[in-house]
Amino acid sequence: TDDLVAFGRARFDLQAKKRLLREKYEASMLFAHQGGMWRAGPELINTLTACPDESAVIPDLYGVPVKISVPDMIMLAQQRWQEQMNGWLVEYQALSGQ
Repeated sequence: TDDLVAFGRARFDLQAKKRLLREKYEASMLFAHQGGMWRAGPELINTLTACPDESAVIPDLYGVPVKISVPDMIMLAQQRWQEQMNGWLVEYQALSGQ
């Protein structure tokens, strides 16, 4: 039974560490740009990709409409997203290997 208890604790600790890791990287997806606060991710990137013009007005995280430069915002959002996902993957793989 001691082995089962140890296994249960290890599983619980692993799940808690995964949750904390996810929260850490989700918080790192936030960035301020052109007077608004944004969360890098597929939703923002897809919204920006659908904009046909060089500039657009879209709501930020707080629902405030902000006029943005679409190419600049796409570049920043994709860069932030990829950096954070790469970091998250490295830490997740290290955590899963323990």
